[in-house]
Amino acid sequence: MQYLSTHGGVEPIGFSAAVMMGLGTDGGLLLPATVPQVSPYALRDWSDLSFRDLAVELMLPFVGDAIPRADLVDLIGRSYATFSHQEVTPLVRVGEQWVLELFHGPTAAFKDVALQFLGNVFEYLLARDGGQLNILGATSGDTGSAAIAGVHGKDRIRIFILHPAGRISPIQERQMTTVLDANVHNIAIRGTFDDGQRIVKSLFNDLDFKQQYHLGAINSINWARILAQIVYYFYAWGRMSRGDPGFRISFAVPTGNFGDIFAGYLAKRMGLPIDRLLIATNRNDILTRFVTGGPYAVGAVHPTLSPAMDIQIASNFERYLYFLVGEDPAAVRALLAELDRTGCMQVTAEQRAAVAGDFDAAAISDAQILDQIRETYGRDGYILDPHTAVGVQAARNRADMVCLATAHPAKFKDAVQRAIGIQAPPPPCLRGLLEKETRCVFLDATEEAVRGHIRSTLSAPAIGRERGCT
Repeated sequence: MQYLSTHGGVEPIGFSAAVMMGLGTDGGLLLPATVPQVSPYALRDWSDLSFRDLAVELMLPFVGDAIPRADLVDLIGRSYATFSHQEVTPLVRVGEQWVLELFHGPTAAFKDVALQFLGNVFEYLLARDGGQLNILGATSGDTGSAAIAGVHGKDRIRIFILHPAGRISPIQERQMTTVLDANVHNIAIRGTFDDGQRIVKSLFNDLDFKQQYHLGAINSINWARILAQIVYYFYAWGRMSRGDPGFRISFAVPTGNFGDIFAGYLAKRMGLPIDRLLIATNRNDILTRFVTGGPYAVGAVHPTLSPAMDIQIASNFERYLYFLVGEDPAAVRALLAELDRTGCMQVTAEQRAAVAGDFDAAAISDAQILDQIRETYGRDGYILDPHTAVGVQAARNRADMVCLATAHPAKFKDAVQRAIGIQAPPPPCLRGLLEKETRCVFLDATEEAVRGHIRSTLSAPAIGRERGCT
């Protein structure tokens, strides 16, 4: 399998190089040159596989000969041995709706599905090929803790994670800042997630800096993140279809950065019989406005009860854009230049019709989030986190939809308490976090501040502790 860039400036590369490159050296995002097709016969045969075995079958065509099958089996087995549920991503019935629980990993969020795998892949490739890796990423909540959980303590790897100071939940913050391993560096920026994402992309686009400091990506700009997330769409279909290739399924996906919904879109392109993909956003509704007929127009970032979705610039939207414009890198570059210049992107009427064929969308307010948490708990005794509540609310009256549960409700105690008057019992991985020692630094939300911190940290013979992130 070869990989190309959405900007068209990267010669075809293999899976290993794509994972280590992260963001394309031309500033684009990497995608497989061809999307493997899954036949109805394979769908039938794979429908009762375990999550781990299914992951092997789905990933092999994308990995190619970069990782031998036996090694891939081992990597996948170790990655999901860290999950507390034997099914990894169980499908449960909640009233008249289905909920796909993606929060049984070590940080109680769906990001663990991808980042436990990616952390082990990084470690495998570095041990095999040599070298060092300094991971740089930005988080709106869950990515940072899941990334840190995937690589803390690993040889040859250091990780720098930016989060917006005061704009994530206390539990999310502590999940990152209480990890005191010497290879973990938390940075609280005085700004928004979009500021952090902009800084990260800018530093990756500085090719001299990227090469000198061996930067690698763990945000969803890294292709391996998307690959791992494709698996649970197929897994949910198998549990509902009982192997009937004609069975069609729909998904409601809470999304801000477009990575999770894009994995579903790729699953559909691969041949999974998906009927509808419903994009569920909060007040930060750039994606909903675009899907429902408006322009892709950047606005202000509004703090909400679902902070991991408080995003305007959805970085993975570029991958979808590549397919929307007929896999034409020049067209992608032109549209992104228009967005940079004007803050707005317009597509043709034909492309608009294609978007409507690919997705539905709905934007959900904080009041609706609280109402949904309250209603679901009162009716079914099931506690939703505020992000999952966005998806469930968007899918109201759609009993055919599988709603992706992206985080454990105990991570968002305040929202749950406001809705139902009690807090969700925390899983073991979240207990006692608020009493632990923390370490991070505060920086202005500028490329210069972050660049200087990375330089000074990596050039220092020993790393001192910056204590107290609150």
